[in-house]
Amino acid sequence: MSEAPLRYSREELAEFEQIIQDKLTAARKEVSFIKETLSRKNDTGTDNTASSSKVLEDGADTAEKESMNQLASRQMKFIQQLENALVRIKNGTYGVCIGTGKLIQKERLRAVPHTQHSIEAKMARRD
Repeated sequence: MSEAPLRYSREELAEFEQIIQDKLTAARKEVSFIKETLSRKNDTGTDNTASSSKVLEDGADTAEKESMNQLASRQMKFIQQLENALVRIKNGTYGVCIGTGKLIQKERLRAVPHTQHSIEAKMARRD
């Protein structure tokens, strides 16, 4: 009876690294787009003739800016998690569940490449 491997091979890690790099590129583009959108929203232009009818528009703009800031914040957290996953690839701990010490299934890592928990450990945390 052979034991289950404790680490992924270099080839497997290279595949995961590429997935993470692709997700990082997309996430960084999205953050850049959000920042551009927010900076345009902050630019009131040269027509600064405020009227009482603009009060409702200003409220909607404020809510939209808040929503965009929350989205940017979530994306920045996601980027940090992806970067941390790249560090784990470099130091040889990537793909090992911090709850069980077993390898996380490849399918899970392909779907959620920054995860540190196997499905088994994730479900145990919910109880």
